[in-house]
Amino acid sequence: MRQAMRLVRCGLVLAVGVYLLGLGPPRARAENEEACETLPSEIHIVKEEFDELGRLSRTCNGDIAVNKCEGACTSQVQPSVITPTGFLKECYCCRESFLRERVVALTHCYDPDGARLTAEGRSSMEVKLREPADCRCFKCGDYSR
Repeated sequence: MRQAMRLVRCGLVLAVGVYLLGLGPPRARAENEEACETLPSEIHIVKEEFDELGRLSRTCNGDIAVNKCEGACTSQVQPSVITPTGFLKECYCCRESFLRERVVALTHCYDPDGARLTAEGRSSMEVKLREPADCRCFKCGDYSR
């Protein structure tokens, strides 16, 4: 009986160990668990312009439609006797795979006193920005692309 209990305990530990290593019961997995996509969004931009003496000459702002990366990527953490932390981590993040540069116009411009500017050349300001043109899953912390 004692030997049978030991075998059961050993079998339980073995079963838990197998399950922790990912060799346990197969789990249902979607064909593509990653859902990283490029989505439209809107940001508010404020840009200040200063004269040659460093004084504020005008402030322009606007709401601009831009792309963003959003979604989830498959990541995992599993026990490991090789790594110093005791865990092997494979993390993936939803990030841009290509950036596009755009020039946008900020059409609400004001002088330092807050009065709206209407004079041609002062009533709007062009600003360069970069936005994601495409997004996908990358290994987290990998900025070598």
